[in-house]
Amino acid sequence: MKRVSVSFALKAGESIALLGPSGCGKSSVLRMIAGFLSPDSGTLLMDGRDIAAVPPGKRSVGMVFQEHALFSHLRVDDNIGYGLISEGMSRRESREAAAQWLERFGLQGFGRRRIESLSGGEKQRIALARTLAPGPRVVLFDEPLSALDANLRGRLRSELRERQLELGYTAIYVTHDEEEALVLADRVVRMD
Repeated sequence: MKRVSVSFALKAGESIALLGPSGCGKSSVLRMIAGFLSPDSGTLLMDGRDIAAVPPGKRSVGMVFQEHALFSHLRVDDNIGYGLISEGMSRRESREAAAQWLERFGLQGFGRRRIESLSGGEKQRIALARTLAPGPRVVLFDEPLSALDANLRGRLRSELRERQLELGYTAIYVTHDEEEALVLADRVVRMD
């Protein structure tokens, strides 16, 4: 297994892109920040506190995956509300919150739809809404647009950047696309 060494710091609300070819360790860095993978050495600091031993659900970190990772057995509104229910919100309240997120993403009326009825871009918006609904302080994006066609990728690139600036969350993007990195992030870290 390849050893990855990277160091960067972010201010609240800032965005950074980890740019590099496949296999260079970008996604591994995200998995470490999310808590899905333990680092061999070093520290993961959030507000000056090492979070390496903090369970993933307690880190205030959300993640948007390349494959959307939506629950096909749940309706759209229940996908968005999943994290809210996990935090103790009632199903009714979570569906009300989901309706607000759907409106924010221009998907009013989609709440009762099934995941398999959605386009790739709609799925990506739902995945982002589900990640943002619980209010994470840091959002990780693992090649979130790579499976989409060029036109849709360009539109969603702009939308992702607008949402990040509007909502003020700290964002870390992983991409192999230099243009995407420059549009989405305040700074770019190149990895080999």
